[in-house]
Amino acid sequence: MSTSINQANTQLNYEELRIEVREIVDRVIKPRAEATDREGIFPRESLESLAESGWNGVLIPEQFGGRGLDHVAFAIAAEEIGKGCASTSLVYVMHVGAVQTITLYGNEDQKERWLNPVRAGSIGTYSTSERASGGHWWFNFSEASRDGEDYILNAEKSFTTSSGQADFYIFQTRTPGAQTPTDVSFFIVDGELPGIKPGVWEALGVRGNHSGPIVYEGVKVAAQDKLGTEGQGREILESGVSPVYLIGLGSTWLGVAEAALSAATEYVKNMIHRDFNKRLADYQIIRQQLAEVKVLIESLKPWQISLAKQLDELQVQGRPLVELLLPLVEFKIHAAEVANKATKAALDVTGGYGYKKGVFERLFRDARAGIAMGPSNNIAREWIGKALVGLPLELWHEGGD
Repeated sequence: MSTSINQANTQLNYEELRIEVREIVDRVIKPRAEATDREGIFPRESLESLAESGWNGVLIPEQFGGRGLDHVAFAIAAEEIGKGCASTSLVYVMHVGAVQTITLYGNEDQKERWLNPVRAGSIGTYSTSERASGGHWWFNFSEASRDGEDYILNAEKSFTTSSGQADFYIFQTRTPGAQTPTDVSFFIVDGELPGIKPGVWEALGVRGNHSGPIVYEGVKVAAQDKLGTEGQGREILESGVSPVYLIGLGSTWLGVAEAALSAATEYVKNMIHRDFNKRLADYQIIRQQLAEVKVLIESLKPWQISLAKQLDELQVQGRPLVELLLPLVEFKIHAAEVANKATKAALDVTGGYGYKKGVFERLFRDARAGIAMGPSNNIAREWIGKALVGLPLELWHEGGD
């Protein structure tokens, strides 16, 4: 597993990077957010704008056309994009996680073929979860078969962000001879291969991320696109998929919470009740609700940066990123719940206006996805509770957690 991080990152000016991403968000991504939600449009133009400045390759080494930045820069980018459009941020997080999995576990040929096109706008994603195992996405009941040296994939994946839109999928399944549902392997699957059939994405929120079902029917994948070795899926999940996904996911919901607070604050400052000649902001109960959200958001920010820095340190030291699994899960839980509290408060303080179609109800619907996205907050709390009382997580045994 490659562990290199650009040594110049120790001198990165993160505030300048934040400003750079924010400019793209304000100019391209945020203005498209309403149409993305209303019409369920996949945010391709927004992703292309990020690719133009290299942000789609934030963690990809410079030798493969990336920015060669670190997890802190990635977390900042996900947060800022989340402020503008949750759908775009979730697509972005899955994309960065997918390409980082190739960076960490791909061979040189795979890196050359799959990472270099990212700068030109190629989009990747994960395709892991199956209906039979629900939120336990590390469990697969599908199994690839062999065709000589190549593989034939037959599976129905229940939720795949960018389904039918991605240029390639990091696909998870069992391989011949697997003993348990967690004895999985990974493949890089070209999105143009015959036999890939995406379903329809109709959802309450994040309507642009196209996280619908996708069927792989007799999809033939060359042996050269097997990622890592057969049965290496557990290691890839723990140190490649989960950590990047979780820091990005939590950062997205942090951004959604900040967007809700910012929009609500501006509204109550400018909305005047002419009968009493008082702004909404002049009512104590309104100010207190906003203040509560502000405190919750501030509790997330240093935690986000600390976890991202720890991921960078583990990677440089060649240690498994899974060491941070539970703290990252805790961050994801808290960020999702802060987003839900923030969007609820925004809906409350803006009254009937907030209930109308627009930014407040959209953010409210988007935030609900954070509770359910794997690991769901219910499953994640069980992990934390078991660890707290000294019980095994049992993630990798028959029957699951």
